[in-house]
Amino acid sequence: MIDDRMPKLQSFAAGCSVRPLVPVLPAVTCSVQSSMLTGCLPEEHGIVGNGWYDREHAEIRFWKQSNHLVQTEKVWETARRQSPGLTVANCFWWYAMHASTDITITPRPMYPADGRKIPDIYTTPPELREQLQSTLGRFPLFNFWGPTADITSSRWIARAAEIVHEEHHPDLLMVYLPHLDYDLQRFGPDDPRCDQAMTDIDDVAGDLINRLQADGRRVIIVSEYGIRGVTDAVFPNKCLREAGLLHVREELGRELLDPGSSDAFAVADHQIAHVYVRNKRDRDKVADLLDSLDGVQSVLQDDARKHAGLDHPRAGDLVLLSEQDRWFTWDYWLDDQRAPDFARTVDIHRKPGYDPRELFFAPGWSGSKPRLMMKLIAKKLGQRTLMDAISLDTRCVGGAHGLVDDASHGVIMIEGERDLPDSMPCTAVHDIVLESLLELDR
Repeated sequence: MIDDRMPKLQSFAAGCSVRPLVPVLPAVTCSVQSSMLTGCLPEEHGIVGNGWYDREHAEIRFWKQSNHLVQTEKVWETARRQSPGLTVANCFWWYAMHASTDITITPRPMYPADGRKIPDIYTTPPELREQLQSTLGRFPLFNFWGPTADITSSRWIARAAEIVHEEHHPDLLMVYLPHLDYDLQRFGPDDPRCDQAMTDIDDVAGDLINRLQADGRRVIIVSEYGIRGVTDAVFPNKCLREAGLLHVREELGRELLDPGSSDAFAVADHQIAHVYVRNKRDRDKVADLLDSLDGVQSVLQDDARKHAGLDHPRAGDLVLLSEQDRWFTWDYWLDDQRAPDFARTVDIHRKPGYDPRELFFAPGWSGSKPRLMMKLIAKKLGQRTLMDAISLDTRCVGGAHGLVDDASHGVIMIEGERDLPDSMPCTAVHDIVLESLLELDR
C-alpha cells in the first residue's frame, strides 16, 4: 500500500521498522481501535463491532461514542499507575467521549427538533470546541462521511491535532485520519481512481509527521485493516424474513425491523454479521439456513465463536463471515417501495447495520444536484425535508473489510530499528505505546 503514490510516508517508512499488523475479528474500526488501545480481544473489551444489539433495550445501536462502553483498561490508564501526571489527547479515535483523556476532539453533530443535522464536535475541555471551530472553521461533517466524504475532513483533523500539540504538548497524542476508507470502499483498492486519495492522505499525514518530528516527537503509524475488492452484497435478513424468522412493523406504508419480536435477525457490519437468535433451540436451524446462503463463507457458533475472540454477551449467538468478494447488507424488506424512509439517506444511527452505499449519490434524478439543491433550500426555509439521495443498489460498492486474512492486514511503522516479529497482532500496539510512554518517565 505504501508505494510511489505516497512519497512522504515512504520516506518516513525508510527510517522505521515496518511490519504487517494483523487485526482482530471483526476487522472494523471500533473493534480494532479498541484492541490497539487495550491490548485485549473483543471478548474482553466488549467492542464486538461498530454496533451490536442491545438485548435489554431490544435496539440495534451503531456508532455510539461513550468510552464507558470499552470494558477494559486503556493504555494511558495503565501508564498512569507509574506516571500519574501523564497527559493524553485523543483526536478522533473512536469511543472518545467521557474518557479519562485530558483532551478530546470527536464528531458530535447537533440535532435540533426541526430535523436539521448541524456539523459540530465534542471536546474536552469544552472551550476547545469554540477555539478550534473559530480557527479552522466548522468541522466538515459532510466530508467526514457520506457521498461528499473527502480529504477535507482528514485535513481539518490534522490541523486540529497540530493546534493541540502546539498549545498543550500532551505526552500521548492520538490522531485518526479516516480518508482512505472512502474511495477504497467506493471503488476497490485496485481502482486507479484511488490514486488521488493516496496522494492526498500522504500530503496530510506527511506534513503532520514532519511537524511532530521537528519538535522531537516519536511517531508511530498504524492502520486498522486492509480493504479488498468486492462484487456484491449478501442479504441475511432477507433470507431470515423469507423463512418467517424476522419480523417487521409497518409504519405509513414502510417496514421497520422489529428485533425484539424476531426469532432471528442479523446485524450487518462490513464482511461480518452478528446473528441474534431468540430461542437457543433454534440456533442450529438458523445456522444451517444461513450457511447455505450464497456469499456466506462460514457460520461461527459455540467453540468457533469463542476461538474467534467473540465470546461476549454483546456478540451475536451466531457470527457470519462473508466470502472474500462479498459483504453483508442490513436490508430486510422484500419490496424496495416498502423500505424505511431512512434507507435512502445518510443515517448511521438509525440504520440497524453498516451501509457503505452512503458513500454514493443515487444515479439519475434521485441523486442529482438540482434535486438536492431544491431540498437544501427547503430545509433552509424551515421545511422538514427527507434527504433521500442514496441508492439501494448494493453493486455500487467496490471495497470492504472485516475478515482476518493476509489481505486484511494493516501496517505498523515505528521509528528506528526494532527487533520485531515478521508480523504483529494489533493488540501489540498497546505494549509498544506503553513502553514509549514509560520511557518518558526515565
